[in-house]
Amino acid sequence: MVTVLDREFFLSEIVGRRLYLKSNSIGKLKDLVIQENAGKIPEVTHLLFHRPYGDPRLLIPWENITLISNTEIVSDISNLEEYVLNPVNNHIFLKDYILDKKILDMDDHEVEVVYDVKIVFQNEKLFVSEVDFNRFRILRRMGFKKLANYLARQKEDSSISWMYVQPLPETIGSFEGNVKLNVLKENINDIHPVDLADILEELEGNQRIAVFNELELELASDTLEEVEPRVQRELIRSMQKEKAAGLINEMSPAQVAGILSVLPASEADEIIEYVDSESKQRVQQIIDQNDENILLYSTQQVIKRPANTMVKEVIDKFREVAGDMDVIMYVYVVDGENILQGVVDIRELIAAEPEQTLGDIMTDSLITLNPDDTLHDAVDMFSRYSFRAIPISDDQDRLLGVVSCHDIRGVKPRLD
Repeated sequence: MVTVLDREFFLSEIVGRRLYLKSNSIGKLKDLVIQENAGKIPEVTHLLFHRPYGDPRLLIPWENITLISNTEIVSDISNLEEYVLNPVNNHIFLKDYILDKKILDMDDHEVEVVYDVKIVFQNEKLFVSEVDFNRFRILRRMGFKKLANYLARQKEDSSISWMYVQPLPETIGSFEGNVKLNVLKENINDIHPVDLADILEELEGNQRIAVFNELELELASDTLEEVEPRVQRELIRSMQKEKAAGLINEMSPAQVAGILSVLPASEADEIIEYVDSESKQRVQQIIDQNDENILLYSTQQVIKRPANTMVKEVIDKFREVAGDMDVIMYVYVVDGENILQGVVDIRELIAAEPEQTLGDIMTDSLITLNPDDTLHDAVDMFSRYSFRAIPISDDQDRLLGVVSCHDIRGVKPRLD
């Protein structure tokens, strides 16, 4: 049984996600293989993964996929050699063969270009539902995911159901063949996904500010975290202090401190007055580096459940619950007194039997931080164990918070 957290998504959103075998990352998704069914929309039969260090690519059947989350893909295969790429004639590589092709009408007149493909998850299978010719979709492939979605909404009727696409010809490939409607390969370079921050850094000042001002609040906040300090200063100085404060209030205190630390003290002091009162003190402490206590960097927004909770219950409600959480790839098992009893990785949750309880599958040999630990201690622990988040507990094992690797990324501890 496979679990897919998003019931529908675009091809460009899933390409590049990491492949895990249990806890080991072994590659990234390069493409999807589809097979056409007479009178029906195509079905995804295999996933193609690129591996580092020159290792051969893997072609893994759909039935060997157990989880597709918003960040990773998990498979249950054991012998990698059995899945080394060996394509056969009926393998159609969706990204390679379909993206950037011209859409032609029945009279072979050019209509549009395929910029993306919509995928749907239904009845335990993945299907190709639409081809999208909205030119803004190409921004998603450049890292502008939320900007692309925002601009694409302004143009309606920009996709075509695959039901209107004629059967693909046997000769279709990377640079030849057509699809009716009809499609012919564009002579353009493949565009590799890059962060929006990298793109902004390459733009000229006025262009950068114009693009940044079009971003929705959440996307703008995420982007501001990623750009280099020189660009952070330019973007913050280009906007009103109230707007800058709105952006940084979307961040954790550690991330806010990282942004404000690149500004002159007078400007940082102006903006910090707009920060939420509950975060203001923590932000100021981090900026001043008078207190590097790890609790300053922690969050309470994590998934907590008692040990007798069944796996099926957690999975069924996961999408609903995870939307409001800062840490979603672990479930923390606690009792009525908030005593931390164990941790369950989402990958282990998916692999478990539905009727098992969290207590049956949890890891109870815990690695935790103490409330007196410092940022330096946390950085060392993340480096040693490669966790995505680490809980903080006191001497009575009460869960006090969780620190995410993302929240301390780029934050440098003091040198003693």
